[in-house]
Amino acid sequence: MTAKKTLEDVEVAGKTVLVRVDFNVPFRPGGAVISDDSRIRASLETIRYLIGRQCRVVLCSHLGRPQGRVVEELRIGPVAARLSELLGIPVAVAPDCVGPEVAGMVSTLTAGEVLVLENLRFHPEEERNDPEFAEALSFLGGRMADVFVNDAFGTAHRAHASTAGVARFLPAVSGFLMARELEMLGRALDGAGRPFVAVLGGAKVPDKIVVLRQLMARVDRLIIGGGMVAAFLRARGMEVGESLLDNDDVPVAAELLSTAQSQDVEMLLPEDVVVADAFSETARHRVADVEEIPPGWRIMDIGPRTATSYETALADAGTVIWNGPMGVSEWPPFAEGTARIARALARLNDATTVLGGGSTAEAVGALGLTAQMTHVSTGGGASLEYLEGRTLPGVAALMDKE
Repeated sequence: MTAKKTLEDVEVAGKTVLVRVDFNVPFRPGGAVISDDSRIRASLETIRYLIGRQCRVVLCSHLGRPQGRVVEELRIGPVAARLSELLGIPVAVAPDCVGPEVAGMVSTLTAGEVLVLENLRFHPEEERNDPEFAEALSFLGGRMADVFVNDAFGTAHRAHASTAGVARFLPAVSGFLMARELEMLGRALDGAGRPFVAVLGGAKVPDKIVVLRQLMARVDRLIIGGGMVAAFLRARGMEVGESLLDNDDVPVAAELLSTAQSQDVEMLLPEDVVVADAFSETARHRVADVEEIPPGWRIMDIGPRTATSYETALADAGTVIWNGPMGVSEWPPFAEGTARIARALARLNDATTVLGGGSTAEAVGALGLTAQMTHVSTGGGASLEYLEGRTLPGVAALMDKE
């Protein structure tokens, strides 16, 4: 991928800067308290850099899926309040993200002040990448903003007005988070440290098929977990009970198994699994060999022998990419497989370990192991599409380095 310009490649001192951030944070039940502010924290380096250069900083983000209408529970106010606490300065909140009232608030900003615009997705034009809406976003305080900074890697795979559209009107560069995401994912894909191991979990084969094919040509080992396991076991002729399975996935899994063998890629599948008699946190559950999954039960996690085997396969890794949990990790009875993979990666002091996917990041964060990873991506879908080799519209729109 062509290198893109960053904040440090343009002059921003004293200018009005529009910054696309990813403040799509989760809330505790009831919607008043943010349960995980890591995405806000991830933006702080860029915001502080701009404040320190006396910029007038205008932040924009989506929050949730309001479907192009105003949803009171998805207003950006609580996020701005948390940002204010983290920055230690007042942060103003606009009543909308476009329009004369917003322009008036921007025009009164002084050097080093921060304004957060209202939820972008209250407007259907945002997700349609409407050019008039993109131009309105760019036109701040009675004139065009000076620079656009995209620091929202989590939405870089979307061609929306605030990710790609505004770059048609403003000089567009990456923020520090975006730059680090691209650097670390690119470094991981290069697989300079060998063996190069990919760990893929999550729900279904179709979600990962393209990335599986892409990685097959690069990796030395491929470790499979999560809901995808059922398709691979069925492709090997085993019964999988009531496990999540689309019969169309089975021939794809068979093809991937054949490709791995022909390309001399070591593909590791579970030897044992944790099964349950219902898809429930309180369901009866036990460990079963993969050849002996009982009728009516379903795979919920990898088993202890499998976790040990996977730990061994990771022990000498030089590069690891991990996307997707090993089981239903949000439920404690089925979280141990994911936890053991996380701890195995945390022990790899000399390896490059790059994690993608919201569920994976949440699981590692809950274990207090985020700092022990080389990089934990803030983008689930974006990181997956990057690994698939796709062009990300939010990245493609940025200016190239000369």
